[in-house]
Amino acid sequence: MTGLRIRPRCRVVVDNDWAGDPDGLVALAHHLLSPANRVVAVTSTGLDPRFGSPRSMPPDGAAVAHELVELLGLDVPVHGDGGRAIVDAALADDDLPLYVVCGGPLSNVAEALATDPAIATRMHLVWVGGSIDPGREEYNRDTDPEAATAVFDHACLPITQFPVESYRQAAVTVSELERWLGDAGEVGEFLWRQYVELPLPDFIELGEVWPLGDSPPVLVTALDDSTCTWTGYDKRRVCTGVDVRLLVGDLVAKLSLHAGVE
Repeated sequence: MTGLRIRPRCRVVVDNDWAGDPDGLVALAHHLLSPANRVVAVTSTGLDPRFGSPRSMPPDGAAVAHELVELLGLDVPVHGDGGRAIVDAALADDDLPLYVVCGGPLSNVAEALATDPAIATRMHLVWVGGSIDPGREEYNRDTDPEAATAVFDHACLPITQFPVESYRQAAVTVSELERWLGDAGEVGEFLWRQYVELPLPDFIELGEVWPLGDSPPVLVTALDDSTCTWTGYDKRRVCTGVDVRLLVGDLVAKLSLHAGVE
């Protein structure tokens, strides 16, 4: 994709509920197309049963993610039961640091830490979820609140958090999405089809804006988060402002370059 030699600077496990909001798959494509990332595993969680999705279980999401990985021509393992895969990645003998990027509920991360609490010092969690306002509803936290509590109880686990107040800043219009993905070859066609065919309950009404809320962690793993704004202390930091231009500009460029668009 580029004549410049870019070396991987980190290993990444990408964890999400892939059969839900397609912005997770857009983020997965972004991670997989980023040469500074070495994605070592993709893991899947389930969807909140309140939404009544016909494809709500982790294996459903894993199947969709696997289709995208194959479409990109990559050999990255996709797991429907992700806790063990996270443990294995954390225990691997590798000089590159490990980021576990979670864009959904923290179920798999909690399972991994329960299996082997010592891995908390061998990985860095980047989570899209939670809220700065403790009274605000937030899907990823509220789908499995016990898992979120268990994970945040690990004081030695480094955590970078993109709460709802910041991840919703990565907003684009539906028209922009359709245009960008429509110009991105087979991968873009696959991603846009996930939006068009997404089974939504009757009580959800779509507008003209669809945030790419699962994409900001790419700024941490592959790009540069110095132009974002942060708060926090010790091993915990919370994003309060996302560099949307850097994030979206890189995503669109990588999709176009992969598709061979001039």
